[in-house]
Amino acid sequence: MSHAIDDTVEHADVTRLLAENSSGLNFDKLPDDVVFVAKQCILDWLGVTIAGSSDPLVQILRDSARADGGDPHATLIGVADRGSVRQAALINGSAGHALDYDDVLRPLGGHPTAPIMPAVLALAERHGLDGAALLTAFVAGLETEARVGLFMGDSHYAAGWHATATVGTFGAAAGSARSMGLNAEQTATALGIAATQAAGLKSMFGTMCKPLHAGKAAENGLLAADLASRGFTSRSDALECFQGFGYTQSDTVSPTAALEDLGSLFYAPRTQFKYHAACYGTHSPIEAARKARLNPGFNRDDVAKIELKVHPRCLSVCNIQEPETGLEVKFSLRHTAALSLSDAPTGDLHLYSVETATDPDYVALRQKVAVSGDADLNRNGSEIIVHQTDGTVIREVADLTVPSPDFNDTWNRLQEKFSAIVAPVVGDANAETVLRMVSDLENQDDLSALMKACVPS
Repeated sequence: MSHAIDDTVEHADVTRLLAENSSGLNFDKLPDDVVFVAKQCILDWLGVTIAGSSDPLVQILRDSARADGGDPHATLIGVADRGSVRQAALINGSAGHALDYDDVLRPLGGHPTAPIMPAVLALAERHGLDGAALLTAFVAGLETEARVGLFMGDSHYAAGWHATATVGTFGAAAGSARSMGLNAEQTATALGIAATQAAGLKSMFGTMCKPLHAGKAAENGLLAADLASRGFTSRSDALECFQGFGYTQSDTVSPTAALEDLGSLFYAPRTQFKYHAACYGTHSPIEAARKARLNPGFNRDDVAKIELKVHPRCLSVCNIQEPETGLEVKFSLRHTAALSLSDAPTGDLHLYSVETATDPDYVALRQKVAVSGDADLNRNGSEIIVHQTDGTVIREVADLTVPSPDFNDTWNRLQEKFSAIVAPVVGDANAETVLRMVSDLENQDDLSALMKACVPS
């Protein structure tokens, strides 16, 4: 990375101002739409975490935690087990990202809820926080995370850093600090401790390490706040200082972007949710392929070749050419396009398997897909061109760059998604309890019933 950070950046006080904003956040000052979307994020995260709790990588982490021991302060979601707050942050954070079915946020350039909720929820259990306090801590984390993402700019992710892991650590630290009632100075220190721990490589996509990134971000952010509360020292300008986080990991730092309308502009309503159980970079192509499949002229048996155009950024994120596992299918533009063209249920968690990766019909269609980058497309836009043997050409586009403005419709879709993936794990009654309590989270004085419903009866 280049190190062209000038004095203007070094004296921008980004870390301090973000800490002041986060520590000063109060529930009664949160706009209604921010609270509503925060509850959507929490419901969706609980759903994918419960569903992801049986993933082999999560089982390995639980086995490791049991071997270490620890005080059982917090719930390990999806199983009848408990762990320390840091163990819960790590394990629940990894479970929530195991399926790659969790929400996304453009300013962050990653998954906003996965690093934050495991930390603030574990602390809420330990300290007996109510629903309003949990929501406030979550929003504090998300807004900090989004603004750190804007500060770092696109070059951070482009260089190979997984923003969910790196930037997410700051969100977890800010949310944890707010959960613990830290003041602005302590929160700035926590952000400094977070900065020196933040890590996560995009080269790990398609392996167990990608979900681990979210868990480590949650655990490290929680640790940062805990240490800061005990008097641990760090730089309070770690984002913008010489040889700090921005200096070492970005060519495009922007204090202006990070601080724009701080205190009045909230990024939570820009969160987008997944309805296909694969990397978000595949969602627009899946939708474009679906449109092509529904075209009256489409005949799957007569496809000669398929051109799939995506934003160049996707080529280094989800372009595994020949996936061999279910996890790799989630990061394969070619294979997910073939699934969509075949009317496969891309929202079904069980679709992403070795059997799907090696199915002869899917593989044959996948081989006809040629993926290319098109810089004229929006970040989450795509174009598919299907050429059939009789000369028919079907061209369709899709663009998921802008979140849906209909929050009620989003809530309804998230409830359907939640029930479908959660009821098989914890039962219908528990799933309904979680839905009911999250929908009225700000009025929940005691979260113990919510946590009890997140494990099988």
